[in-house]
Amino acid sequence: MEWSPALTQQQWNELEAVLLDMDGTLLDLAFDNDFWLRQVPKLYAEQLGIEPELAQKQLFDLYHEYKGTLQWYCTDFWSEQLGIDIIKHKYELAHNIALRPGTVEFLNKARTHNKRLILVTNAHPDTLTVKMDRVLIAKYFDDIFSSHQFSKPKESPEFWAMLQQEIDISFDKCLFVDDSEEILTVAQQSGVKLVLSVSQPDLSLPEKDGMKFPYINQLNEIIG
Repeated sequence: MEWSPALTQQQWNELEAVLLDMDGTLLDLAFDNDFWLRQVPKLYAEQLGIEPELAQKQLFDLYHEYKGTLQWYCTDFWSEQLGIDIIKHKYELAHNIALRPGTVEFLNKARTHNKRLILVTNAHPDTLTVKMDRVLIAKYFDDIFSSHQFSKPKESPEFWAMLQQEIDISFDKCLFVDDSEEILTVAQQSGVKLVLSVSQPDLSLPEKDGMKFPYINQLNEIIG
């Protein structure tokens, strides 16, 4: 089957800005999955002197309680809740942070075509610093926004209203790429004209099935 880009040339030409998620879109989500699903439970078990399986169950119950809220993404919150210096351990494991294939190629192409590049992440600013220090792609972006600046996660319509004011570009002229279909739904409902999902945010896992939105695997599939 012949490859075809996710956007037509006309759609690409009409874009003024590309809004990009970080984890699972620019970066391989494998780092975060390993950190929160394996490394943090291990540290928590050591901290409390309990079995790893029990620590994992307790943590997963907490994760479920806060998922989709600003606290879920807040390293200060989890450091306080768990008694673990989350950022310290992220720095210790930062060698595992990796760009997804096609990321730099796409960022260069978008810059060449004079598209405004905007990083839009739920990551806490401290996590953002850890990751940008490792992958060195901050230089490509005209603007970088963490949802913590707005005190609302990307899952919230209020986030998108505040982002619209900040970037001062009509969402009619924007493309947004994210690996969360919940967030893509809110973005689309908030007026973002073009949205794309990522089919394999964690490259150590299979591609997702039953995608609701048009999707890509690598960013360089957006346009030829």
